[in-house]
Amino acid sequence: MIASRLRLGLSVVALAALSACMNLAPKHERPALPVAEQAGQPAGQDLTLPAWRDFYADARLQALVDIALRNNRDLRVALRSVDQAAALARVSDANRWPTVAAGLISNRQPNAKDDTITASYQAGLQVTAYELDLWGKLRNQSDAAQARYLASEDGARAAQLSLVAGVASAHYALQVDDALLDYARKTLASREDSHRLTRLRFDQGAASSLELQGAISALEAARAAQAQAQRQRAQDENALVLLLGQPLPQDLPAAAPLATQALAPLAAGVKSSVLLERPDVRQSEALLVAAEANVGAARAAFFPSITLSTSVGSASSELSSLFKNTAWSFASQALMPIFDAGRNSANLKATQAAREIAVAQYEKSIQQAFREVADTLAARSTLTEQLRAQEAQAAAEAERLRLVELRFANGASSSLELLDAQRGSFAAQQAALQVRLAALQSGVQLYKVLGGGAAAELRAQR
Repeated sequence: MIASRLRLGLSVVALAALSACMNLAPKHERPALPVAEQAGQPAGQDLTLPAWRDFYADARLQALVDIALRNNRDLRVALRSVDQAAALARVSDANRWPTVAAGLISNRQPNAKDDTITASYQAGLQVTAYELDLWGKLRNQSDAAQARYLASEDGARAAQLSLVAGVASAHYALQVDDALLDYARKTLASREDSHRLTRLRFDQGAASSLELQGAISALEAARAAQAQAQRQRAQDENALVLLLGQPLPQDLPAAAPLATQALAPLAAGVKSSVLLERPDVRQSEALLVAAEANVGAARAAFFPSITLSTSVGSASSELSSLFKNTAWSFASQALMPIFDAGRNSANLKATQAAREIAVAQYEKSIQQAFREVADTLAARSTLTEQLRAQEAQAAAEAERLRLVELRFANGASSSLELLDAQRGSFAAQQAALQVRLAALQSGVQLYKVLGGGAAAELRAQR
């Protein structure tokens, strides 16, 4: 009995070794980069991106990202999809190996000649319908499932990068909203004072109706700006709450002042080959590998399939002597497709077309990545100068307002000149804050489009 089981085990191993003889899938070769050799100026360079904790130094932002990585529902779906793909890959890989089952069968039936009962017992091991993978069909199906699993893992990492970038952008937007709202409130208080003074001067005949209506217009404009700032802040806070997957905690660390917010420096120009490590590009390449494996499985369908069934065990008419008598069986079946109404040919053409689609999608993902990096680098180079100029203008407008207010208090400037200075200063301050937000979000976007982030943190979330 032991020898029979040993022979069965050796047979299974030999069949498994025989089943990996040929692979009809096309050899994977990474398509040439359909873009220029470098993105941005100066000359492109290799780039190692820091982990997001090193890139975003603000303690409040780090706490917000930690919360989002734990609770965001979109990321949770992406991570569970990785688990599902991993399980399906294991299922597909298991199809390449025999399934060995142990069984015990008993049969009792009356004897037609007399009143005795005939009993029979069987026990043993069985391998049922094991297909020899001579042409690599099962192997390619397993490889395709493994590639889809890797693609899902890269997709989850892309989702993590998008989430971190989304939280950072929402955090900076909320900070700018607070600054705008604070400035709008101060402007409204100043406009109320101006309106009150103009009203007193009008009642005393020292100001015209034109000056009064101008003060009223400026006051209502300030109220409208404050209401708009309040609405924008509430909407941006709701967006951040959605990303976090929970309400904002009350014990968050204090945010760094907006004027001191800075991101870790990144290279001004990078080689296009760096983009190959972006998770979405890696995902596209993994799907291309899966499509190539599917072509190999479709080609294998044109060749004969050989299926084996075997069993070894014991049989007896008495339960007490069940393991004394050895019984075994071996059966094989070979099927060669002759007529299938063009099913195999159509399936092969479909997989080949799917491979060409995957190639095009892979090339498009690289082109899209190149365009995003080039756009972000161009934006960063101009936003720095724009922010400097905008803040200089805001400072000049604030000084002009201060001087006009002094002249107005001494009767040397009209109320219309004062209103013009107030409007100019308010608009310049708003523009400076918006450009600062754009500069911060440009840095966030550059880190994202370069494929930054730590894969180890993604594995930790799983």
